[in-house]
Formats: sequence, structure tokens, C-alpha cells
Amino acid sequence: LLCAAFVLSIPMQVWQKFAVPLFLISLLLLLVVLVPGIGREVNGARRWLPLGPLNFQPSELMKITILLYAADYTVRKQEHMQNFFRGFLPMSFALAAVGIVLLLEPDLGAFMVIVAIAVGILFIGGINGKLFSSLLAILFGSFLALIWLSPWRRGRLFAYLDPWNPDNAYGSAYQLSHSLIALGRGEWFGVGLGASVEKLHYLPEAHTDFIVAVIGEELGFVGLMCLLSLFVFLVWRGFDIGRQSIAMERIFNGLVAQGVALWFGVQTFINVGVCVGLLPTKGLTLPMVSYGGSGIVMNLCAIALLLRVDHENRNMMRGKRT
Repeated sequence: LLCAAFVLSIPMQVWQKFAVPLFLISLLLLLVVLVPGIGREVNGARRWLPLGPLNFQPSELMKITILLYAADYTVRKQEHMQNFFRGFLPMSFALAAVGIVLLLEPDLGAFMVIVAIAVGILFIGGINGKLFSSLLAILFGSFLALIWLSPWRRGRLFAYLDPWNPDNAYGSAYQLSHSLIALGRGEWFGVGLGASVEKLHYLPEAHTDFIVAVIGEELGFVGLMCLLSLFVFLVWRGFDIGRQSIAMERIFNGLVAQGVALWFGVQTFINVGVCVGLLPTKGLTLPMVSYGGSGIVMNLCAIALLLRVDHENRNMMRGKRT
């Protein structure tokens, strides 16, 4: 809350001014994580920086800084967005640098969200249609190659396609099968708040990646739809606030607001998609709901950015200086 209050107190023009330095600092922190003896390793992944009793995850900070950087980049390159070398290539190099570092950790889920934020902002900012299609094709091909060339990722993919196969249900699809069992137990109105059985060490990561399964078991289909309706409202308001800013010729503000909406929308879709078996199992938290340190802090900071954009919109409509 303190971090969110700090973010809310800073004018958007200041965030635009420091967008590039913040992006470079985040990239440096991602590199520091990989240094032996500094980065902390958990379950085979090196993604955290130990800060005394706390652990900080730089990939969560990168989600905010890539949002600011992509919005600033789009504003600066507005007249070159149809040009391959000046409008497309620099951002491609920036995303490639982030991708290489994140895949060394490895953290494919965070990279997917970061790419969705950056590419979404470029699309909203008016990038050339052919260049955008080419970028999507390259990214899609890269993700397929990463999955196919990695045996454990490939195993997860095939397990997701047939989670009830005995070889998968107790192996790669163990989390998914128990998530589906939890959702099935919840039926329409759930078994009651706090009465979940699957969260009692049957469903791994029940408090983070698979929190939706527990909510579905305890509150049922109706409770889950209420939760998802809140996310739909949040995403809609983000795009609406962004549209208002762009209409008032505050392009950076508008792109930041819509970038926050993209971030929450994409990450929620992936998290819920994994829990219901729509997507292959991937470790991504549900924004504002899953247990976490760095993730919750960055989620609140993103909401603070959205509130700041809305605050400046309202002041401008009232004729006040922001």
C-alpha cells in the first residue's frame, strides 16, 4: 500500500521521463538474479533476490517497467511506427534481451505476459499491420520451438491434452487433474467458504497458481463468475480510462492505462485457463488474489498508475493543472 501510494503521488510526465532508465535497471536486476551466490533458487528456478527476510522477484518489476517503456517508446516513435528499422526493430531487440534473460531463469510465464503487454501497446499505438502480423508469427513460432525443444515443457503440453491418462494424472498433469476435481466438487454454489478438501495438500500451489480451483470448490460456479466479473470490470475500466486520455491527446497516459488492462486481462486469462484445463500448465499467479510478495506489490502499483491516469483525466476535464 505504501508503494502504491508513492506511485499514485507521482505525475505521469515524471514516469514518462524515467521510463527508459527504469527499464534498464529492471533488466540489470534480471541479470543479477543469475549471478551465483546472489540469486535465490527455488524448485530449480533462479528468479528471486534475497533481501533479508524478504525475497524480491525482478520479473514482476519488469512487467511495470516494460509497460512504461513500451508506452514511452510508442509515443517517441509515433511517426516511425510504419517503418521496420526505426519503429519495429528497437523494440524487438529490447524484448529479445528480456526474453533471453527470463528463459535462463527460467520464467516462460512472465515472459509471455511481458510480451503481451509490449506487443499490445504497440498494436494500440498504431504499428504497421504487416509488421505486427510478422511479429506475432515470429513470437508464436519461438514459443512453439521453446516448448518442442524442451522435453519437460513438451511433456507438460501432452499431459494437458490428456490429464486423466494414468501416466499423466500422477505425473505431469497431477496439478491439473486435482484442479479439475476441485472445480467439479464445487458444482453451482460450492462446498462452503473454508471447506475445500483439495487445498489440504492434495492440490499443489493451491494458494498461488491454482487459487481459482480452491475458489471454485468453495464458492462454486456462481462465486467464480462473480470473481471473474470483477476482473472484466477492471479491464473494461482500464481501456475506458485509456481511451479518455488518448481522446485528450495524452497518448502516454492512455497507453499506460490500456497496458495495465492488458496485463491484468492476459494474466487472468492464462491463470484461469490453466486451472480449467483450457491451457497447458504454467506457473502464473492470479493478479490481486494469489498469495505473493513482489507480485502483490507490483499489482497494487499498476492499479495506482491506473488511478493516477484517471485522476489526471478528471483534473484536465475540470480545467485544473495536474
